[in-house]
Amino acid sequence: MTGTTDTSPNVNLMKWPLALLIGLICGVAQASSPLPTNDAELRCWLQRTAERTRVNVREPTAVEFSNLRDGWRVRSPFLVEFAVRGMGVAPIGKERPGTGHHHVLINTPLPKLVGDPIPFDDKHRHFGKGQTSTLLDLPVGRHTLRLLFADHDHRPHFVYSREIAVQVTGKREGAGPRVDPANFDTSCPIWYEDQTSSPRPAETQLYIANLRIGEPVASPLNVRLGVQGFGVCAKGSCPEKSGHFRLEVLDAAGQRPVQNHLLAKGNTQMNLALPNGDYVLRLNFLDDEGKPLVPAQSVPIKVNAQTAL
Repeated sequence: MTGTTDTSPNVNLMKWPLALLIGLICGVAQASSPLPTNDAELRCWLQRTAERTRVNVREPTAVEFSNLRDGWRVRSPFLVEFAVRGMGVAPIGKERPGTGHHHVLINTPLPKLVGDPIPFDDKHRHFGKGQTSTLLDLPVGRHTLRLLFADHDHRPHFVYSREIAVQVTGKREGAGPRVDPANFDTSCPIWYEDQTSSPRPAETQLYIANLRIGEPVASPLNVRLGVQGFGVCAKGSCPEKSGHFRLEVLDAAGQRPVQNHLLAKGNTQMNLALPNGDYVLRLNFLDDEGKPLVPAQSVPIKVNAQTAL
């Protein structure tokens, strides 16, 4: 991809409508965290926006860890977010073509036989309710992780991620690392890895996983969606406490619709192409009848560059 995104720390939220800002400040409309207020931490976060929102056109069907990368250092328990592309999520027992559910393989290789169901043990974590994330609590040391997508009977589709290794450095206690402006190149990665692996607040239900409030981005961009306490399911086959996403793109005032995307197949991410300008992303989570299961959430963003795929 080519093109540039402005990563200046001078991100001005005061241009957004007052009602929207009040909602964001009070936590009413947060589907994402606010940008850091510390200049060094803001610079560190924005340096990685392009990587977090990059559109992948090389692998039409794939699973990957949304928030972790190989070699990262994490405190335990740590957040693990799942991403699937080209397929939808559905709970176990719901046979729908092109859907499945996630498994995390911990310190263990892929199953040797394609037709065998995935075992149930501590090395094979099942997310058969259609979950989009989990918390892992692992001892200090190096651990390998891999995502494996499987059908309604736990039989692998053999759509799987590359194996990554994370280094658990200790328990998640006390204040986390900070970015030291005098030692930016070393401290920025440590802070960023801790930020993206930190558990989301327990009260968080619906969120956009890879964007923060007011974040400047380049178009096209990939948007990853998550929900806590519910499972994702393709429309028409959703059991209790499960549903599917709808993502609306609104104008800067959060009033006029620009785009409307119903992710009816149980998709948990999508690509957006938008002209330069200010927008509000409004996320809903709906049951089979189209009724909201949780309050809608909104995230303002600023598209300030165009890239070529």
